[in-house]
Formats: sequence, structure tokens, C-alpha cells
Amino acid sequence: MLAITPTTLKEVLVITPQRHGDKRGFFSETWNSKLLAESGVDVDFVQDNQSISSREGTLRGLHFQRPPHAQDKLVRCGRGSLFDIAVDIRKGSPTYGQWVGEELSFENGKQLFVPRGFLHGFITREPDTEILYKCSDYYSPECDGAVRFDDPDIGINWGQEPSVLSDKDANAPMLSQFDSPFIYES
Repeated sequence: MLAITPTTLKEVLVITPQRHGDKRGFFSETWNSKLLAESGVDVDFVQDNQSISSREGTLRGLHFQRPPHAQDKLVRCGRGSLFDIAVDIRKGSPTYGQWVGEELSFENGKQLFVPRGFLHGFITREPDTEILYKCSDYYSPECDGAVRFDDPDIGINWGQEPSVLSDKDANAPMLSQFDSPFIYES
């Protein structure tokens, strides 16, 4: 059983798998394509990714992969906690440039579904935070892109200053300098 909750950006979903616990711990089915397809999320994932961020405040994002290798993502936290973000970058969308964020942790078991056409990023809340996510297309370096995490036109409140940031993320263009390859389809 999966609890699926829409966010203020209706295509971005919080998915919370049920945990079945006993004295040994718990069991949770974190992905079930049939159940999600029945709920309107029909995605074929082809790649699983894992990252560990050793320091609290590690910020990764805001990233996307452009067509023809655009990606839907399903993000969860295997250890620690993080604040996960999605930003709408579909030209013509009534929510273009708007963002939504969700606390993901091992304890709460929540996952965030980030569809193609949205930027994705996160900041870790604890040391040694593990992030696990499924992707609907393979990584393609020539399609990889980013937008600035601190763009005032987006206005994300990360809740803390980043302590670790890549050069790619620090030097990414602002949204106003970015020509999105995604088009909104109602």
C-alpha cells in the first residue's frame, strides 16, 4: 500500500510506502509499478542512483536532464535526512518557476516523485545522509544541466546555508538566463 499525496505543484507527488513492523524491525515495499500506475503514475524506471553526503548542509542541485533523455525521478532517503526540492521549468506552465519542498528521512519513509520538466535538488540535514533515487532514463552528460540554487526569482528557502557545493552548482545560470527545453502540456 502506498499513500500518494499531491503537492502544490500537482505533478510532484509525495509517496509514502506502508511499513510493516514487528520486533525485528520493519518491511516496506518502496516501489511497485502496478500500484503507482493504478494511481496515475505510469513510469518505467531504468536506473537506480545512490549518493552519500558526508557533511550536513551538502547541497546538490538544481539539476535536470534535457530531452531526449529527460528524467522522471523517485527520490528517497536511506539514512539521515534531507530537504528535497522540485521547481517547475515548463514553458507556459501556470506554475513556472515555483517550487515545492519536502523533508525526506529514514524515519518518515517519504519519497518525492519529480517528473521531467522540473528541476531537482536537495540539502542534507544530517551528516552521512544517503539518497536513493530511480530515474526513467539513463544519465546522459550531453543533456545534463543546472540552474542556480539561490536564484532570487525562484526564492527557495533551504532552511540553512550550504556547507558543501560543487563548482557546477555554484556557477549555474539564473532562471532568467535559462532557455528551458520543456513545454507545458495541460
